[in-house]
This record gives sequence, structure tokens and C-alpha cells, in this order.
Amino acid sequence: MTARRTVRPNAVVAVLSFAGIVVALMQTVIIPLVPQLPTLLNASSADTAWVITATLLAAAVATPTVGRLGDMFGKRRMLLVSLVVLVAGSVVTALADSLLPAIIGRTLQGLSAAVIPLGISIMRDELPSERLGSAVAMMSASLGIGGALGLPLAALIAEEASWHVLFWVSGGLGTVALVLVLVLVPESPLRAGGRFDLVGALGLSVALMALLLAISKGGDWGWASGPTLGLFAGAAVVFVAWAFWELRTPSPLVDLRTFTRTQVLLTNIASAVFGFAMFAMSLVLPQLMQLPPATGFGLGLSMLDVGLIMAPSGLVMIATAPLSAKLSRTYGPRTTLMVSALVVAAGYVLTILLMSQVWHFVLVSIVIGAGIGIGYGAMPALIMGAVDVSETASANSVNTLMRSIGTSVASAVAGVILAHMTMALGPVALPTQNAFRVVLVVGAGAAVVAFAVAMFLPRRAARPAAVEPVIAQVPPPPDAPRWASRTLDGCVVGPPGPGVVTVTAYAADGSVVGSTRTGADGRYRLAGVPAEPLTLVATRLPAVHETVTVRAAETRHDIALPGAPPPAPVLAAREQS
Repeated sequence: MTARRTVRPNAVVAVLSFAGIVVALMQTVIIPLVPQLPTLLNASSADTAWVITATLLAAAVATPTVGRLGDMFGKRRMLLVSLVVLVAGSVVTALADSLLPAIIGRTLQGLSAAVIPLGISIMRDELPSERLGSAVAMMSASLGIGGALGLPLAALIAEEASWHVLFWVSGGLGTVALVLVLVLVPESPLRAGGRFDLVGALGLSVALMALLLAISKGGDWGWASGPTLGLFAGAAVVFVAWAFWELRTPSPLVDLRTFTRTQVLLTNIASAVFGFAMFAMSLVLPQLMQLPPATGFGLGLSMLDVGLIMAPSGLVMIATAPLSAKLSRTYGPRTTLMVSALVVAAGYVLTILLMSQVWHFVLVSIVIGAGIGIGYGAMPALIMGAVDVSETASANSVNTLMRSIGTSVASAVAGVILAHMTMALGPVALPTQNAFRVVLVVGAGAAVVAFAVAMFLPRRAARPAAVEPVIAQVPPPPDAPRWASRTLDGCVVGPPGPGVVTVTAYAADGSVVGSTRTGADGRYRLAGVPAEPLTLVATRLPAVHETVTVRAAETRHDIALPGAPPPAPVLAAREQS
């Protein structure tokens, strides 16, 4: 006997958003410590930089891999694994008193970066359509919200207590999120079939590590140095080999045919450029406020003051999440993304003009934060509108990765600009005001490019629910007790050509009770679905439509998509008739 799944939308949204904010706090908590790390860990500045770099590399490796594992084995399950790793990393870092344990702990924390795309994917599976837009916008914006609100909290704790407390707090919050997910978030029954692509995961991980390592360390090693150029070349070679493998394996880590669809491809490009644009806010504004007044433009503020000034931007992101959802419902997520890009660009232009008073920075951070909050909700909406429900976690994870790559590139570009446009202040070389203005211009330009890319997106996101599926009404076996579980299997045959077929089972009330992908041979298996009348929906893009009625005694059902020879059981049935 199986119990009905109970979903409480408000609790699911609150818990998942809290988990996303906790992960964002993990990324922010280290910022106030960066200048002190060499002293705290008894190591050089070049070595302690690995505390930051390790988190970046771990997040890049984990995000697409964990997203795919979530599609295959359960999104809630992988969310819990990610939170356990976050807590473990926090504890290891809190106990660290030297460089190596700190790097290990921060690496573990970076491995939890897939929490946000997993949370968005769970929302798609569990929430009613009228709640999905605002919930996804809030979950997606949690990365910015946690960053904005976490900075003053981290600065306050770092100033008033031991730096170890920062990571004990991170671990405690992660534990709370873990318990709340266990208690309040149900496991989605949606599953993607196939085997995990270990070769693809390793190949993508190696390529991303080489690329991001070259980007993050190029400024220190020299952009024309052997290690930097070697890593860039190695990344290019591995990416090509990885793509070749992904196109030929029957169950790829990333379905490149899906990701080359216009809407998915352009959204990911816009996300990378938008990520580039967003980074200028977190890089330029704090430095401008912290530089000494002797520069002629710095305000000489502490990190705590900077955090408090930028905290309202996090509150604005919370407030703009419903606005983002409303814009997407009314005009489509394409328009929402375009509006957000223009707002971010306007915020950077405003910063160029207003950077001499505290209220200037409060104002511009609010404007830029509003743009980021609106855009954060549009990007996952565009992605989910173009991919199958069984690919949601993987697709959102890749989109999150693209934003991370954009911010990494922005950091490198800004570092080059600030390092080459300097002024002397005693024995110290500091960036000039014009250097910051150039970075702001570049950020505004990137936002305009994101706007231009978004213009080529479809005017309305294609809804997966609107595609025409093959539908088979599946009644229970005779004499089955109500709500007993059973296993359904069969074979789906379609016309020649590439494409993944997903079979999803719906109960009479419209709830999803199971989903899987067909294997390479077209076979599917749905275990543990209720023994009640069900609707099987088999989809393959481009979608087709056919309705088949199945005899009451059947627990196996083969489906033939229009345009394909029907499977043998179907032929036999027709011959008998």
C-alpha cells in the first residue's frame, strides 16, 4: 500500500529559498576574511588565494554533475546530499588552523552549489502552475539575496568574534536547512532513465577546472605565460572531445541537442553575459567605499559599513521576485530578461555619475539589485519553458554554471583593468577613479549585450505542457486494492531520428505519480505507481499526439508514436482484431 503524497506549497517555497540563501551565505562568508587569511592561516597571499579558487572550481564541477544525478535518482535526495556536504565543509573549515584543512573545507562547501538549481527543479515538479513563477524567481534570486544580506552579517561576526564562528554559523544554518528539507519537502517521483555518464562527468569537470583555473589565476601567472595558455588550450581540447562523446553516448550527462535549441542556447549565452554584468556590483562598489579618502574619491568605510549599505539591495531582490513573475506571466520571460538587463545597465551608468556620498551607493545598489532580482527569475523560466521535465535539474544546473563562468570572466577582466590604471598613494599603488569607471562601463556594456541577446529569444516561452503528447489511459489490474502500488513497463517506438522519450504517469487528479526516460532500446519501467486509473504521457520533441485505450488486465503497455512502425504487441493486437 502506498500513501498519497502531500505537498504544502508555502512550506516548500520557504524551505527551498532558505536553503538557497544558506548556500549563498557560504560563498559570502569568506569575503571579510580575505585580507587577513595570510595571517590567520600562516601562509602567503598566493597560497591563501586557493581558499577562494577551490570553492569556485568545486562549484563548477559539482553543479552540472549533481543536477544530472538529481534528474536520475531524485532531486530531493541530491539536495540533501549537497546540504550534508555543506555542513561537513563548514565544520572542517571551522576547525582549520592551517591552509590545507581550510582549502579542503571550502572545497566541500563549493560542492553544495547545486542546491539552487535543484531547488528550482523541485519547485517545477511540486508546485501548482500559478505559484511556480514567483517561487522560482525567489529561489533563483536567493543567490543574490544571501550575498547581499550575508556580507554585513559576516563582517559583524568577523569583527566581534573569532573567524571560526563564521563557519560554525554556516554549518548551523546548513543543518537547519537539512532538517527542514527532510521534514517539509517531498521527493519528486519524476526520474530520468538511462545510466550515469561517468566519462562525460569527468571530461566536463576537467575542462571546467582548466578553464576556470586559467581565468582565476591568469592575472597572477601572466596571461601569456605557459601555464595559463596551456590550461586554455587544454580546456579547448577537452571540451571538443567531451562534446564528441556526449553526442554519441545514449545517456549523456548534458544532452547537447537540447542545449543547442535556440531558446536554451540563447538563454545560456545571455546568462553568461548577465553574470558578467552582475559581478561589477560586488567588485566595484565595496572597493570604492573602502578606499581611503586620501585618494580623492574613496569613503574609507569598514567592511561592516559596506555590508550595511549594500544590504537593502538584498531586500529589493526579495521584493522584485513577484514582479519578475508577473512580468513573465504577462509579457513572457524574454521581455522580463530584457527589462532586467536595461535596469542593471542604468544602475551602472548611475554609479558612474554618483559615487561620492553614502546615499549614492545605497541608491545605485538598490537599482542594480532590482535589475538582478528581475533577471534571476526570468532565466530559469526561459530554460524550463524549453526543456523536458525530466531534464529540469540538469538544464538549470548548466544555466547556473554559465552565470558562474560569466562572473569568473568578469573578475579577471576587472582585475586587469584595475591593475593597469593605478595611482600612487605613498608606497602603495591603488586603482584610479577612472579605472573603476571603465569597469562600470564594461559592466553596463555587458548588460546591453545581454539585452541584445534576449531580443532574439522567442517572444513567449514554449511551455512543455503545451506540446502534444502520446497519451495512454492505463487502468489498474483487476481486483487491485485501492492505492496499492504496481509496476508498469513497456516499449515506446518512434520515427527515426534523435530525441529522448519521457514517459510520465498522472493520477486522475492531475498529480504526477511517476516519470522515467526510455532506454536506448525504447523500453521504460515505472515502479511503485498507484494501481488506479492513470494517464501515461510519452513525449518526444517535436511532439506528436495519439490516444490509446488499454485493457483493464494489462500491466504492460507499448506505445507507438505516429510516423513509426508500431511495436510487435500492437501489430499482433491489430491482426487479432
